[in-house]
Amino acid sequence: METEELAQSGRISGPRIASIVVNAVDAARLSSFWSVLLDMPVSAEYEGFIWLRPAESGLPQLAFQQVAAPTEGRRRLHLDLHDADPSALRRKAETLGATFVEEYTIGDFHWDVMQDPEGNEFCIARD
Repeated sequence: METEELAQSGRISGPRIASIVVNAVDAARLSSFWSVLLDMPVSAEYEGFIWLRPAESGLPQLAFQQVAAPTEGRRRLHLDLHDADPSALRRKAETLGATFVEEYTIGDFHWDVMQDPEGNEFCIARD
């Protein structure tokens, strides 16, 4: 089946942009601002992270990550990529020139922070 046919059938698999994450000194205030502005209610909150429900199923979530001080440059905004096989996606990214930065785990959720070939950070986690 061709990619266009797969897209129409809704059966494309592989990595997807799950979240666009914004660092915020006051994540509650900033997420409230964007929630009202975009008419996207809060869908989840957990240990300094707040996610807004996307307008349509399958679209990336807008998320806010609590930080201690304003972020300049590094990780101000980054993509979270989810995949059924995050280890394979990490290997693929590294083959293409990405580098591993660090890993995190909250509860049973684990993700790797990576940098693309120009140093832009992104995260990889299980879908």
